[in-house]
Amino acid sequence: MDLVSLIGTILAFVVVIVGTILKGSSVEALWNPAAFVIVFMGTIAALLVQNSGKVLKHAMSLFPLVYKPPQHQPSDLISRIVGWSEISRRQGLLGLEPQIDSESDTFVRKGLQLLVDGSEPEAIRGVLEVEVGAREHHDLAGAKVFENAGIFSPTMGIIGAVMGLMAVMQNLADPSKLGHGIAAAFVATIYGVALANLWMLPMAARLKALIHKQTQMREILIEGLVSIAEGANPRQIEAKLQGYLG
Repeated sequence: MDLVSLIGTILAFVVVIVGTILKGSSVEALWNPAAFVIVFMGTIAALLVQNSGKVLKHAMSLFPLVYKPPQHQPSDLISRIVGWSEISRRQGLLGLEPQIDSESDTFVRKGLQLLVDGSEPEAIRGVLEVEVGAREHHDLAGAKVFENAGIFSPTMGIIGAVMGLMAVMQNLADPSKLGHGIAAAFVATIYGVALANLWMLPMAARLKALIHKQTQMREILIEGLVSIAEGANPRQIEAKLQGYLG
């Protein structure tokens, strides 16, 4: 569990609630069923129109990664690659075959299998780079769903506010209702802006960072496997891959 993301999400809600109270309003003033329907359901409707079911489903599968991200450790991966290189120098590429079953990542298993099968270095690079590009594109499309939600929701908030003001204008004959009506109208704006800037856009940025990190890990793996296929010295491989660590 990523406590930083969890604390940030909780703090976002606390800031809105405490800020409302400090401004002299009440927490109850933040609840407006009509505004909720317009902003949240309107945003969902826009996403349904924009994206395919497959993309939306993948986006939902990415959501837990914000609070429980994979533990990417480039240094550990480099150490494993160097270990594979030492095995291949002592036992040949076939000596890496037992390592395939011990790996849980399908991408790593695929790379090792290509290496054990005696594929040419450029063939290994070509096959794996195509998969990396396809996976990154697919994952970024899922992250884009949350980014687009952050674009749509403020607009839906404005629509909700305008609709609320329209209702207020219909009751101008009763001044006692004007204050409450105007306040309720702007709740939709709060929903839209808060949803975008306190949750959707930060979530999209976090997912993109995780995707780029995962892509970097796969690039390290590709370079390591290609170097092993080329028969490079383990120390040379380690020095080369250390460059990814900056």
